[in-house]
Amino acid sequence: MTGEPQKQVGPVDLVAAEKMWAAYGQAAPDVVATCPGYTVEHFGDSMRLADELLSIVLSGRKRATAELVGEFTARGDQLPRIGSHWIACDGAGKPRIVIRSTDLRIGQFASADAAFAADEGEDDGSLKSWQREHRRYWIRTSSARGRTWTENDEIVFERFSVVWPPEHADVDTTAADTGRIATGSTAVLFSAGAPEELSLAIKLRRSG
Repeated sequence: MTGEPQKQVGPVDLVAAEKMWAAYGQAAPDVVATCPGYTVEHFGDSMRLADELLSIVLSGRKRATAELVGEFTARGDQLPRIGSHWIACDGAGKPRIVIRSTDLRIGQFASADAAFAADEGEDDGSLKSWQREHRRYWIRTSSARGRTWTENDEIVFERFSVVWPPEHADVDTTAADTGRIATGSTAVLFSAGAPEELSLAIKLRRSG
């Protein structure tokens, strides 16, 4: 990530996103039946960053992302759930992959550890690099919505798997499972197969 915003991501191709979701639904009907909703998103806040972060996901190195709770609130979006899906687009707005949330935790900046930084797979994969680049990013994006970011702001730490298309999918990602979302010292278990009435939504971004 860099400190300066660049060209914005192109318009999302919703028709292509619907086709991708339909294809995934045919391949994993039981999973889609229990988790029928999805969002259409991109990584980062610029075309360059969306493409850069997506490429790391496609390489297999990136299986985690983080976003401020305040960003979800500002967009009027619900926080992700264990088992929920989102379609990640490239910088041009073209849907490329279907992602499924597998692990969620809410915490502050200082709670990020080396394991999570490595799972994000960005830069050199170190915690120091993760802290430096995300600090820059959240200062910038918070400023863009008229807020001042602090290290006390709550963050959604998310791990995920790629479930579609087959050439990019992780192994056994269509199987229903049970995940955990923790807030502070309290953890609540959610089944990835639990029915959710979720509607299609377009989210602006996930930070990285």
